[in-house]
Amino acid sequence: MNATLFSEIQRLFERTYVQVGINLEDCLIDRQRCGQLSRAAGASARELSELARTFLRKSDDRLHIGIYYSRWLIEQLERHDPRKGITNENIRCLIAFVEEINHALHAAIQFQRGIREIASEDFARNLELQAQVDTYLVLLLFVAFFRKTQKVSRADRRWLRFHLFSRQTPHAYADANLRGRYLETSELAGQYTLFLDALNGARRVDEIRLFHSLDYEAKKQRILALMDAQGGGERTMRQEDNRTMG
Repeated sequence: MNATLFSEIQRLFERTYVQVGINLEDCLIDRQRCGQLSRAAGASARELSELARTFLRKSDDRLHIGIYYSRWLIEQLERHDPRKGITNENIRCLIAFVEEINHALHAAIQFQRGIREIASEDFARNLELQAQVDTYLVLLLFVAFFRKTQKVSRADRRWLRFHLFSRQTPHAYADANLRGRYLETSELAGQYTLFLDALNGARRVDEIRLFHSLDYEAKKQRILALMDAQGGGERTMRQEDNRTMG
């Protein structure tokens, strides 16, 4: 059986971090179940993207995961398969697709490590920050694969950053908590990935594994310290860089 895009991305994350022993494709849910879980999640859930969502629930010391993708998103990825190239037609959907896999995977990892406060804001921000960082690295992999030199240019990086960071509109959220969450994590992820861009392949893998092991506050403090060390986070990206997630 041919590997699915979903399973390929899950394996990439697990090779980089740790295997969770779960086939996350078994956690996919349909639109009806998504609606039920969205209503149960409360008013703020209505503001979340209708393209894709991840639901987490703790019961009897077990973590229940539901991953939803809209029919439109799946159709777009089937019509414009990112394994044949990333374009303006599929990058938005690919970002949403990758982020939800990442949310589910890291939630499972955290739960297996004994972290049970899955409803806390720090837990949510930790997942969001990690997902934005990891998604950027996955996008770099996709872009590099289709370059004859296997190198990613500054123009490529600017294009990826526009779609992943600049195009976000956190101010559009009416819920102050959601607005603050996405404003902060997007800024932190943007700065941290600039730092990662300057590392060689081996150092990058070591760094993201260390970063992954930290809780949200420690991640935040690490990024702020790096920004201070670099004069507010201003760095020059190397045009010849072709480093990947691992």
